[in-house]
Amino acid sequence: MALTGVSGGGKTLGALYIAYGITHDWDKIALIDTEHERGRAYAGRTDLPTETGAYLYTALYAPYSPERYKECVRQGAEAVGPDGVVIVDSLTHAWNNEGGVLEIKEQIAGRPGKNSYTAWNEAGKEQNSLINYILSVNCHTIVTMRSKMEYALQLNERGKQEPVKLGLAPVQRDDTEYEFDIVMNIGRDHVATTSKDVTFLDGFGAVITPELGAQLHAWLAEGKEPERYYCADCSARIEDSSKGPAVKRVAATTEHFGRALCESCTKLALRAEKAAQEAAGNGAG
Repeated sequence: MALTGVSGGGKTLGALYIAYGITHDWDKIALIDTEHERGRAYAGRTDLPTETGAYLYTALYAPYSPERYKECVRQGAEAVGPDGVVIVDSLTHAWNNEGGVLEIKEQIAGRPGKNSYTAWNEAGKEQNSLINYILSVNCHTIVTMRSKMEYALQLNERGKQEPVKLGLAPVQRDDTEYEFDIVMNIGRDHVATTSKDVTFLDGFGAVITPELGAQLHAWLAEGKEPERYYCADCSARIEDSSKGPAVKRVAATTEHFGRALCESCTKLALRAEKAAQEAAGNGAG
C-alpha cells in the first residue's frame, strides 16, 4: 500500500492507523523513518483521534541508498513477522535525496563511456530492485511518498499557452505507484481518496482511522467486504466522507427519519422537515 500527499496531510499517522487496524498490536508495527525522527512523535499519544501505543522504530539517515532501505525493511519484516506491518516513511528519499537513485544515475553517467541516457539502465535496476524487495518481504508493507503539484502548458481562450494544474503527483519514479495494490492520496484536509485499488476501496473518501485497516484485514483473511449502504430516497450508494463513515450516517438518518439517506437527500429531508414545522406553527397561530 502507498500513501501519497503533501506535507502535513497525515501520511505517517494514517499509515500507523491502518497498520494498527490490520494487526491490533502495536508491537507488530515497524516504522522506518527518513523524516528526521518525526515518526517518534506519534508513539504513546492519548491526545489523538485514536490513541497510539509504542511501535518498533528505526531512523534512517543519509545516504538513502536502495541497499540501506532494503536492509531496514528486512530487519523490520523479521521483527514484526508475517502478520505484521512495515511502514517506510518515506520512499521519496530513496529517489531524490542523498544516495538515492537520481544521485546513483549521475554517478554512473560520470564514468568513462557513460552518459545520462545510458546511465538510466543501471540506475533503473537499482530502483526496480528496491521496489521489488519491499513488495516481496513476508509481511504487509505501507510506504509513504511526498507529493508535488504537476503543471502542463495548455492553450487558453486567447490562443496563448498558460500553465494548468494537473493535480498532485508522488515524488518518485513516474510508474512507482502502480506497483502497489492500493494507492491513496491524502489532501491537506486529511481526507484520503483512492487512486488505485484491488480491494473494495473504490469510492473511499474519508479521514483514515484504524477501522480501515480492520476492514482490509477482514478482506484479506476472509474475503469479507464491508457492507454497502444505499439511500432509501435516491438509491445512490452512501459513501464514507470527511464527515464520517457511511455506517454512522446510516445510523443517524435511520434514527431521525426512519430510513437511510445520503448526504444530499439528508439535506432535502431536513428542509422538508423544517418547512413542515413552520407550516404547522403558522397554522397554530
